[in-house]
Amino acid sequence: MTVELIVAQITDCHLFSHSAGLHHGCNVYSNLVNVLQRIKQLDRVDVIVFTGDLTQDHSEESYQLFVSAFETTEITTPVYFLAGNHDEPELLELYLASKPFHQGNIIETTSWQILLVASKSETPAGFVSEQQFDKLNGEINGNKAQLLLMHHHPVNVGFFIDRHGLKNKTRFHQFINEHSSIAAVGCGHVHQALTLPITLPAKNVPLFTCPATSIQFDKHSDTVAKNGQGPGFQCFTLKENRQLSSEVFFL
Repeated sequence: MTVELIVAQITDCHLFSHSAGLHHGCNVYSNLVNVLQRIKQLDRVDVIVFTGDLTQDHSEESYQLFVSAFETTEITTPVYFLAGNHDEPELLELYLASKPFHQGNIIETTSWQILLVASKSETPAGFVSEQQFDKLNGEINGNKAQLLLMHHHPVNVGFFIDRHGLKNKTRFHQFINEHSSIAAVGCGHVHQALTLPITLPAKNVPLFTCPATSIQFDKHSDTVAKNGQGPGFQCFTLKENRQLSSEVFFL
């Protein structure tokens, strides 16, 4: 079966204003560079999608460091992106303005659409606005399958990060249920690699959460703590006839 697209998802870099910045004892800039180098070693990656939380200290220099990591690793693969709860969309658009970065929110092949869903709100929790739902409704082509990529997780994962999950989960589930062509959802924010069902009246849709390039959360902690796993990312393989698979990589 023909592979139409291979997408590498990276997320939750949590960079600081300088490359020596440590997040819970981990050099997050080095982690990002190492992840990008590993992606370059794969046989094929057609697109990279970054699903948010570029910055930890909210400095403009952290955005510049993100760009520097791609320059250092000489990434030429197209890179799409969306904002996490830590990010400012205006700064993403300002600094991620030239190749390899692309500012669109749709990636299309013969059989597939990848749609980037904005979920940043005024709080660390997520919220998908009605304007965003209207936009997505206008973009979805029912003759193709859709992979939705977003920052916040739309189902509970069973540990502290659920306090900052998607607030309007029911509305989001209703939206997915209305579109039989939506095949899967991927997200960041969880700092874990999980596969969970989104259980709907008409169908079940898999949710694939992406490991962070920074640290992976300890699911047994009541607050942010690392679990000892290295940085990671995941790859989606999109095939014709709406077939999809996901593979997780840890360094």
